[in-house]
Amino acid sequence: MSLIDRFNSLSIEEPELSREQQGLAAQWRSVVKKGSLAAELDELNLFLRDNSFILGTLKPSVVDVEVFEVALPLVKELTFSSKDVKGVYGKYRHVLRWIDYLQRVLGVPESEQLKINYDLELPHEVVEKKKKEPAPEKKEPASGDKKEQPKPRGKPDEETLKKLREEAKAKKAAKKAAGNNQQQQKQESEKPEPSAIDFRVGFIQKAIKHPDADSLYVSTIDVGDAEGPRTVCSGLVKYYPLEAMQERLVVCVCNLKPVNMRGIKSSAMVLCGSDESKVEFVEPPAGSKPGDKVFFEGFGDQEPLKQLNPKKKIWEQLQPHFTTDEQLQVIFKDEQDKEMPIRKLTNAKGESFKVISLINAQVR
Repeated sequence: MSLIDRFNSLSIEEPELSREQQGLAAQWRSVVKKGSLAAELDELNLFLRDNSFILGTLKPSVVDVEVFEVALPLVKELTFSSKDVKGVYGKYRHVLRWIDYLQRVLGVPESEQLKINYDLELPHEVVEKKKKEPAPEKKEPASGDKKEQPKPRGKPDEETLKKLREEAKAKKAAKKAAGNNQQQQKQESEKPEPSAIDFRVGFIQKAIKHPDADSLYVSTIDVGDAEGPRTVCSGLVKYYPLEAMQERLVVCVCNLKPVNMRGIKSSAMVLCGSDESKVEFVEPPAGSKPGDKVFFEGFGDQEPLKQLNPKKKIWEQLQPHFTTDEQLQVIFKDEQDKEMPIRKLTNAKGESFKVISLINAQVR
C-alpha cells in the first residue's frame, strides 16, 4: 500500500484550501516533480518553524504526504552520512519534527523510519530579524546654490526622446537575459536520470591502510581505464579486515569529482549497501570483468556523464533512490516513474548485482 493510500484510509478530513494554500500546494508539488527538494530543504524548515504542516493547515494534507515521501530518504541520508549529526538536527529541527509525526501517523514500518535521537541537546534557535536600513540623509543645499527649476511640461525634445528609447532598449535586453537565465536554471534543476552515473565493475588489485587515517583503506582498482588502475580511498576498515580487501571484484562509481582524503587523491568510490550497523559490498555476478558497464534497467544504451558536477547535486538527488529488495538485489526505486518505478542494477547480460544479507539497505 502506498503512503497516499495509507493517508486516504485514515480518518483525517482533507482541509479546505484557500487560494494562497492552493498556490503553496502547486509550488511544493512542482519541487517534488523536479526532484529539487534537497535545494528547498532550508525553505521547508523555515516554513515549518511557524506552521504544523506545509500548507499552514491544522491537519496534514495529501501534499504533506507527497513531500514526506521524498523528504524521508533525503533526511535519513543527511543524518546517516553527516559527521555533525547535532548540526543537522539543529539546522532541520522543524523538518525532523514534521517527519517524525507523519511517519508515525502513516504507520511507516519501523525498519524504514527515521530514527530520531531526542536525547541530543540542541542549541537555542536564533531567529534573525531584518534590520531596517537607515533613511538617507537629506542634503541641504549649500548657500548660494540655485534651486533646481521644475522641468517644463509638454513634448520632450529630441535628445530626451533618444535617451528614453535607449533606456527602454536596455530594459528589454535585461528582461530577455533574465528570462534566458531562468530557463537555464530550470533545465539544471530538472530531475536527473540514473544513467548520468558511471557504474563499472572494478577489481581491487591491492589494498593497504591509509598512512594518516585509521578508518580508511587505500586501494588500487582496475576499472578498465586505458591509462591504468585508479587509487581509491574507502572508509571500510571498521567493516572489512585488510585481507578481505585483496584481489576481489567490486562495483565502482567512476565519475564523481576526485577528492583529497588525508593527502591522497581518491578517484572513484566503491559501492556498498549499509544499515545502521553493517556495510556490505555490492557483489558483481560471476564472470564479470574489470571495466564492465553497470546500469539500471532501461538505461543500458545511454552514456553516463564524464564527470558529475558537484554544484548540480546529481549524485545527492539520485542516491536516496538506491536500495535493496527482498531478493537482496540493488534497485533504483522511484514511485513517480510511472513507466518503471523499480529498476534493478544490471549488466549487458541482464544479471543482478546483490549484497550478502541486507534488505531495504541504503546503497552508496
